[in-house]
Amino acid sequence: MAEDVRAEMVSTVFEVVAKPGDSVNEGDTLVILESMKMEIPVVAEAAGTVASIEVRPGDVIQEGDLIAVIA
Repeated sequence: MAEDVRAEMVSTVFEVVAKPGDSVNEGDTLVILESMKMEIPVVAEAAGTVASIEVRPGDVIQEGDLIAVIA
């Protein structure tokens, strides 16, 4: 079952660490967000394969926006 990874706050995408096809474990960093000059890692909440990354560096995202899908 696929797991959607969504933004928890308004922020800017600082760096995309994972790419589609990567195997990830629970706790692995997928994307790093920037908000108020702080870097916030977005981590996988379950092990699996990255099905898609829906953001790019520089994107401004809103709370609830889709960041990635883990299959």
